[in-house]
Amino acid sequence: MAQNKFNRRDFIKLSAVGVAVAAGAKFLTKEVKASEGAKGEHQWVMVIDQSKCTGCNQCQMACNANNDINPDMNWTKVLNVGEMNGKQVYLPRPCMQCEHAPCVEVCPVGASYYRDDGIVMMDYDKCIGCRYCMVACPYDARSFNWEKFEGENPYVPQYGEPEVERRPRGVPEKCSFCYQRIDRGMELGLVPGEDPAATPACVVACPTGARIFGDLNDPNSRVSQVLRENPSYRLRENLGTNPRVYYLPVDENAIVEG
Repeated sequence: MAQNKFNRRDFIKLSAVGVAVAAGAKFLTKEVKASEGAKGEHQWVMVIDQSKCTGCNQCQMACNANNDINPDMNWTKVLNVGEMNGKQVYLPRPCMQCEHAPCVEVCPVGASYYRDDGIVMMDYDKCIGCRYCMVACPYDARSFNWEKFEGENPYVPQYGEPEVERRPRGVPEKCSFCYQRIDRGMELGLVPGEDPAATPACVVACPTGARIFGDLNDPNSRVSQVLRENPSYRLRENLGTNPRVYYLPVDENAIVEG
């Protein structure tokens, strides 16, 4: 199966988009809303500031610890996509949690499905391991569990403790925006994106604050404010997937070096 990889040419295209967006920012609407469709009270989104990402991979290690992932797999990837003025630039890439997710559309048994808060979920008990979802995903966001993970997790306890059960052999796995932290936190009256215990592990672990999380339906949330005040883009928007992960394009004068 062909893998969807972002190469240097893709980065140049993305950089061009970022520059164009930045240049025309004053002409853009300042209001970003969740797109059309049946929705719940909350719509969770993630914003990633490429200028702040140093490629340290702490987000990836926290994800692996909290979701108890086989160390041979990653649900979130940090890609080195080139240089800008001699400084390395990175593209973190979790599951995009698409509103119109190809993985959901092609699943023959309903194992991939939407929550009303926008998170694209997997029912691992239903999954038959056909991998149609992996072929359909334009972001290479799923990893196939070829073997049952029975060993120790090398990222525990330094980067977190497992919060969900390990998946069975023979299923594709993916990022779920740490739904377990969101749900548990909200039951306790916490606010995802503000309170660390209710926020995805990758966001909490980032030492530079490159990842921001929150409710796009709340105009006062930090994600809503950041998207109102800054130009942003989403990966492969032309496919009509409506990703819920937004990127702030690289500002060459604000790149944080690792």
